[in-house]
Amino acid sequence: MKKQHLQETIDFLKSLGIHSPEIGIVLGTGLGKIVNDIHIEHEIAYADIPYFPKATVEFHSGKLIYGTLEGKKVLVMAGRFHLYEGYNLWEVTYGIRTMHGLGIQKLLVSNAAGAINLKYKKGDLMLLDDHINLQGSSPLAFANIGEFGTQFTDMLAPYSKKINTKLKAIAADNNITLHEGVYASVVGPQLETRAEYRMLKILGADAVGMSTVPEIIVANHLSIETIAVSVLTDECDPDNLHPVNIEEIIAIAGKAEPKMITLFKELIKQL
Repeated sequence: MKKQHLQETIDFLKSLGIHSPEIGIVLGTGLGKIVNDIHIEHEIAYADIPYFPKATVEFHSGKLIYGTLEGKKVLVMAGRFHLYEGYNLWEVTYGIRTMHGLGIQKLLVSNAAGAINLKYKKGDLMLLDDHINLQGSSPLAFANIGEFGTQFTDMLAPYSKKINTKLKAIAADNNITLHEGVYASVVGPQLETRAEYRMLKILGADAVGMSTVPEIIVANHLSIETIAVSVLTDECDPDNLHPVNIEEIIAIAGKAEPKMITLFKELIKQL
């Protein structure tokens, strides 16, 4: 039923007037204010979209927004889905497949992450150059995957080198610190132990989070040009670890948000 349900979702959204968006955007924790700059044509709650998962995380708003940003038609997921909410990987990536079915050609993803690389500080931004999938499975691991595209998707360069180069230039022009590194994706929702932070560092991770990688895998499967940017909301030093304060994480994401919005808006102008 996967393909039939997905088509029903796409047809429903088309019937509302969502046609040919160029760019899809996935907004992560505390990064929702870019919607204030969108000339909104349609705003649909996930709960009102057939077969669409429902956002359960309190700081994810849970709606699909269609409109114009910097002269481009955009489709925005304000709120994403995670394994730790009890969803499976088909559900976690359902929004990406929906946006692709509606026509997006490029995907911009944001998230909040913890800094494993201790040269990076709270409130900094990190451009994803590569990732490590530690979520235990793949969103492509199901029986009729061949109906959706090639089964063995190449992941040599999961993030667009061309768009990353544009983003680095935009950051430099706007005096925004933009690190570039490797993001490790874990299941969560518990935070990592000291031993797990040490392991992640040994593996070569610069940051760790609980999202994004399944979305990136599916975007690559669908041949969508993709980038992702993390706002680093805490410093994961196993030798100097303190209890995590979720309110502080949200506040740090909020302070970093104007930088993320500048990057995304200036990039969209150039795409």
